[in-house]
Order: sequence, then structure tokens, then C-alpha cells
Amino acid sequence: MSDDTKVETTEAPAGMAALETLTESPVAEAAAAPVEPKIDNLGRSYATGRRKDAAARVWVKRGTGQMKINGKNVTEYFARPVLQMILAQPFEAAERVGEFDVVATVRGGGLSGQAGAVRHGISRALTHFEPGLRPALKAGGFLTRDPRVVERKKYGKAKARRSFQFSKR
Repeated sequence: MSDDTKVETTEAPAGMAALETLTESPVAEAAAAPVEPKIDNLGRSYATGRRKDAAARVWVKRGTGQMKINGKNVTEYFARPVLQMILAQPFEAAERVGEFDVVATVRGGGLSGQAGAVRHGISRALTHFEPGLRPALKAGGFLTRDPRVVERKKYGKAKARRSFQFSKR
């Protein structure tokens, strides 16, 4: 081998130093900074939840695990056990069953969409109350708004995709 085929590798450490300065930027420090809880003067945390056509306003505060939906007890408003289970999911994922009282007003849509909207609102309100719960709720998928909505009806069709009955003769 000749001496002119040697390549100097002095640029690799300079590149690494540039990467280290990027990781020490204020943007990275802001992302790692602890998030302050958003609690009002009554000790409540507020969030909005949405699902299909339903929108729920949810207030969460420390308590004994009572839930009021539109002024009614949760077992009255959501009589089906499946819907009650949907509302309990964020508390089970965060391991906070029976520690919070929930007051919610929900409008629009049907019962299933309303239950999903209240669950979404509870999850967001819990992250406002205790920001440390965010990873557990995010892993369960409770913080993501479900984007699925009813498909619109098209002209020339009976419903969104259903055609009218075809008669050959």
C-alpha cells in the first residue's frame, strides 16, 4: 500500500461533537422538563372527550370513585355493563380505581359513542391531574381520539354503499 491511500479520520470526532451539542439543546431540555398539573381552585381537572358525534365535558377530582353523567349515577345513565366497563378502563390502566370522582356532561350521538367520549375525557383529565399517568394511558390507547365516524350516504345508493335491488327483467 502506498502512503497516499491513507484517509485521515479526524472528521468523525468533530461530527460526534456536533451531535452532542444537538442533544444538549434547549428543545431537548424542554421535552424532559416535568409537566405541571392543571388543577382549578376547586381541586378539579377538566378535559373534553370526543367519539363519533358525541362530545363530553369531564371534571375529575380526588374522591371515592363516584361518577355522575348528566346529573345521573353512572349505573342509571349507562345501564349496560359493557358501557360501564368502558368508563372504568382508564382508572384500571392507571391503577387508580376508586380514587377519583367524575362529573361529566355529554351530548350528541348514541350511548356507545357517549361512553367512548366520556372515557376519552376521563383519560385526558387524569393526565392533566397527574401528568405521570400519561405513559400508562397512552399505552392503553385512551388518549387517542377515535377518528372513525359514520360514512356519508351517496346519491344513487340506498345507504352509504348499499345499492338498490337489481332486477334483470
